[in-house]
Amino acid sequence: MATASDEATSICSHCDRSIPSTNIDLHYVHCSRNLERCKHCGDMVPKKHAEEHYLNTHASVSCSLCSETMEREILAVHRGENCPQRIVTCEFCEFPLPAIDLSEHQEVCGNRTELCHLCRRYVRLRERNDHEANCNGVSYDSVGVPDNIVSPSRRDARAAEREQGGRRRPPQEFSQRRVLFTIAITGIAVILGSLFFQRKTENTEMH
Repeated sequence: MATASDEATSICSHCDRSIPSTNIDLHYVHCSRNLERCKHCGDMVPKKHAEEHYLNTHASVSCSLCSETMEREILAVHRGENCPQRIVTCEFCEFPLPAIDLSEHQEVCGNRTELCHLCRRYVRLRERNDHEANCNGVSYDSVGVPDNIVSPSRRDARAAEREQGGRRRPPQEFSQRRVLFTIAITGIAVILGSLFFQRKTENTEMH
């Protein structure tokens, strides 16, 4: 006994579908009368809806954001994923801006630094996630040595600071000489001032 799968089929010359051979003639009459192939996408659509199909799917429309012209059916994808003027947010500061400006903005924004409250180091925002995942809460100095460890380099640096600070301190003897010199100059100035005032007074009395 023949099964449905063994039944002979024929290809409709109008819609290219495989139709049982016993129904091909009836199908063709109905198909050619009611359906037509879209010239843009090749789909078979009802003739009475052909214009609606074209307007809703293939008619050219302009994106209201960037003014680019495209078929209506891809407008939603364009505005959601491809439009250069669609609004996106910076991953570092969440500031909204056009997608076309995002790369330049994030290049600058990602280089900003924030203080890590665990290790007290300043970390660039673009490295923040990796830093937080690996931060052990230990603070480090400028050469990468934990602050609670006195390394040779740090010991040398502190010794140099003490030596330089010692050089900056003026010797006590020099300070005393400076005070005496200041007192001497002041005394001479007072004496010269007194003599000048006395001579001026004498000249006034003579006149």
